[in-house]
Amino acid sequence: MPYRTEAKLFQDGDFTSHAGLPLKWKLECDAISPNEWRCIAKMIMDFQTEPFRAAVGIPRGGAPLGFALNAYATDNPNHKLLICDDVYTTGTSFKEYCEEHEHTDVYKWVLFSRVQAKDLKYGVRALFTMPGVAQ
Repeated sequence: MPYRTEAKLFQDGDFTSHAGLPLKWKLECDAISPNEWRCIAKMIMDFQTEPFRAAVGIPRGGAPLGFALNAYATDNPNHKLLICDDVYTTGTSFKEYCEEHEHTDVYKWVLFSRVQAKDLKYGVRALFTMPGVAQ
């Protein structure tokens, strides 16, 4: 699993999202340790009430979360898959991954969303989301 102790979780600069959008900051989840991923998976399981047969992380950012969530998988082929990723910006990664692998009826989780919960698409749920615009 990627884990770089020198990585910083919060980074400012000029970045480009998976969907090609310019970003002024990013969350570098390679900075999250395996123990922290296990804790994050436990947090998600407070909200993922339905069983799932396996967790699959969208390469590459979702792999550590998928690995951690598999501790809760049932291996029961009658249960749905859970697809996960580290950061949601537009949902393009979820859309492309699920289309490519023909996943239509799956649970979807992300650690951080760069949009509000109400703006998440494709059935994705986020553990942490951005607040609304300040008034």
